[in-house]
Amino acid sequence: MAPSSGAVPPPPGGYRVPARYGYPETPAETTTRLRPVRPRQRWRTAAAAACVVLGVGLIGGAVTGAWLTGDSSAETTGNPYTAGRSAWHSVPVDTLFPRTLQGRGAGPGATHRTWTRLAVAADSTCADGLDPLLLTTLRSVGCERLVRATYTDATRSAVTTVGLVFTEADAAGMQSLRARFTGQKLGSRKDLMPRTYAPEGTPAASFGDGQRASWTVNPLTEIPVVVLAVSGFADGRPVAAPQPAPDAMASGAATDIAQAGLGHEAKGIADRVERGLRRAVADLTEQPG
Repeated sequence: MAPSSGAVPPPPGGYRVPARYGYPETPAETTTRLRPVRPRQRWRTAAAAACVVLGVGLIGGAVTGAWLTGDSSAETTGNPYTAGRSAWHSVPVDTLFPRTLQGRGAGPGATHRTWTRLAVAADSTCADGLDPLLLTTLRSVGCERLVRATYTDATRSAVTTVGLVFTEADAAGMQSLRARFTGQKLGSRKDLMPRTYAPEGTPAASFGDGQRASWTVNPLTEIPVVVLAVSGFADGRPVAAPQPAPDAMASGAATDIAQAGLGHEAKGIADRVERGLRRAVADLTEQPG
């Protein structure tokens, strides 16, 4: 997938974006000289009538079969789970991960934030992009694909990797996963932090496992996706005691992570990428007419 002009291109083997608007143009109307129509012979009339009867029968059979098997293109198009599962390759990269994200009121004290995309990672399997324990935790919903990008704030003092795990689960599976994360407080476990994506030659080049400071993991239930993000200091300093985003964003939090707004960075970027994904899936599931 090639990002639009001005964006940092993804590595080789990255996204492959369908040419959604590459259809050849054709005239809106074509006028052709009509030929005289000869009188229709009786046998031709009878044959045409037979074809009509046969065609109606075939159409009726196909419709009945669709009712019995549940095979309906309209249902498929309008199903957010079907559309959402394929969004990693059917939605342009600049829609999934915009080059710039605006975070009005997303910083500490409702300050405004602007985040700039540094790079987009090649789409990968979850085994390549998630720590083993987080991969095990998500095993119940399966993994269709993982896509990630890394952003920095306007001061280039913070870096954040945001990711989308496209799962193989149905609605019941995603609801069950969400209930587990809520009931067992899995989102606050340090051993379930997302991995970073540290593109070379950028402010995030030294953003590794030891630099992870704050994070969020959010299983969605309306579409089969898990949204995750992890933030850290752009100077590459190690972090001994990471904080989940809700703790770092809590009123009165006084850690370096909280004071630097890294919880707000992870949560703010994750929220905006999630909103963009929801809009894209809604567009995919819109019924024509």
